[in-house]
Amino acid sequence: MNIYILTAGILCFALGIAHSILGEYLIFKSKRHKRNLVPSKGSVELKERHLRILWATWHLASIFGWCIGAILIKISLDHNESNSGIIDFMLMIIMYAMFLASILVLVGTKGKHPGWIVLLIIALLLIIAN
Repeated sequence: MNIYILTAGILCFALGIAHSILGEYLIFKSKRHKRNLVPSKGSVELKERHLRILWATWHLASIFGWCIGAILIKISLDHNESNSGIIDFMLMIIMYAMFLASILVLVGTKGKHPGWIVLLIIALLLIIAN
């Protein structure tokens, strides 16, 4: 078992959970009518259809994070030498994706969104694991 990859996978799950819960509470809570799952209170600046796709995309990021987390956890538990080429490739691609995502969030939010830190930690754990 590779503890660094396992930790990176767990962080992906935790980040996705925090992302969805905090997004619902801080961003979308005031944008929905009572008892509606999908927010639909549009405005002049943000039409209802744009708000709906923004909400779906918000949660899509969390789902992708959970999928990446599941892949990392599986790799951490089952890593063997017979398939190391493809595993190393997958880890490298995920590491680059997390590093670039970290930079994107850092620049896009001027460092005010803490998600960039977790994304960077995930990338660093994957560098250490390799």
